[in-house]
Amino acid sequence: MPRTTSNSRVAAALPAAASLPPIHAPTLPQVGFLRQAQVLQFIPISKSTLWRRVQTHSFPEPVKLSPRVTAWRVEDIRQWIAAQGQ
Repeated sequence: MPRTTSNSRVAAALPAAASLPPIHAPTLPQVGFLRQAQVLQFIPISKSTLWRRVQTHSFPEPVKLSPRVTAWRVEDIRQWIAAQGQ
């Protein structure tokens, strides 16, 4: 009787990697506005830290697009990211 290892049984039970959908990283647009959730996809900090940095002027100021909509200019975010790499 052939001996099967537990690893071969586990591998047979897992789906093939080719069947998984590709993972796409978000790309920063060239121009426009980003809402808070979108900014946090590119800047790995918490919401609280984001607003703390806005208050201390160590992160770009957002703009009010309407009474309930606040967003950041993509150009400002790009400049901030570039300055962090220096």
